[in-house]
Amino acid sequence: MDTVIPPTIDVHLTPADLRAAMEADVRSGLTSVPKQLPPVYFYDDRGSRLFDEITRLPEYYPTRAERSILEAHAKDIVAEAGADVLVELGAGTCDKTRVLLDAMRDSGRLGTYVPLDVSDTTLWEAATALSEEYPGLTVRAVVGDFHQHLGQLDGPGRKLFAFLGGTVGNFTSDQRAAFLDGLARTMRPGDCLLLGTDVIKDQGRLVAAYDDAAGVTAEFNRNVLHVLNRDLGADFAPDRFEHVARWNESDHRIEMWLRSLDDCRVRVADLDLEVDFAAGEEMLTELSTKFSRDALRDELEACGLAVEDSWVADDDEFVLTLARRP
Repeated sequence: MDTVIPPTIDVHLTPADLRAAMEADVRSGLTSVPKQLPPVYFYDDRGSRLFDEITRLPEYYPTRAERSILEAHAKDIVAEAGADVLVELGAGTCDKTRVLLDAMRDSGRLGTYVPLDVSDTTLWEAATALSEEYPGLTVRAVVGDFHQHLGQLDGPGRKLFAFLGGTVGNFTSDQRAAFLDGLARTMRPGDCLLLGTDVIKDQGRLVAAYDDAAGVTAEFNRNVLHVLNRDLGADFAPDRFEHVARWNESDHRIEMWLRSLDDCRVRVADLDLEVDFAAGEEMLTELSTKFSRDALRDELEACGLAVEDSWVADDDEFVLTLARRP
């Protein structure tokens, strides 16, 4: 019988690093035209709870669609990848990971799991739970940023890199190209990437997924203002900002904005920064790019990754793509 292997955690991103990045991001974003804030700051404890609620809304299909693909095809994915090391980027609570780990265990390929995320607390809790659930599994958690610390994911064994949830769609085209290029250079020949992406579809269906009737996504969007108030001493009045979700046809993406209902001046005490908003002025908070399969293949091949297979959810709502570094 396999024994429980205690997990390890490698820390490459400290609380001081995260604070410095937040200060730089907020200063840059609030002084840019148009104003913008990175979506990473949605996710404090309250924001994470709101997002969990979003995933259960009838309008929000991506999480359900991706999980349905994993549950139906994890065995095929694991067999095609031929990997004994699973590396997950932006792992969070590692919930969907268990479907892949189950398939690896059942096929005799369960070796090592390497989750990467910015939250050491969340990672440690997840790593401890997974070590106990999967005796014989080596868990090496890495606290880091996938824009900066991909080089810390090296190690023995053939790897399956998983980047799920459609998160790659949150990047601009330039950011996405840089990320995929960096990831491809991190991968060794034979390693695979399992990439989750949303699919271009009816505009009404897309917008509804980001502007639900119950207003949960609107509250999630405004949560970034609560985070800035608490962490940086800002004095935003969140209820005076309106949630806006719209489809950008030229860039094939949903954009989430916060629109100021009044002329106002916001002070961010910790940055010694004052920022004026005009009534009706909008601040960009999230991009969510949608892909055609041909366009995604082109982007992956441009970075030296060869698409080997793909699996699509019912009604062509979401796709998982397996690409290999030759």
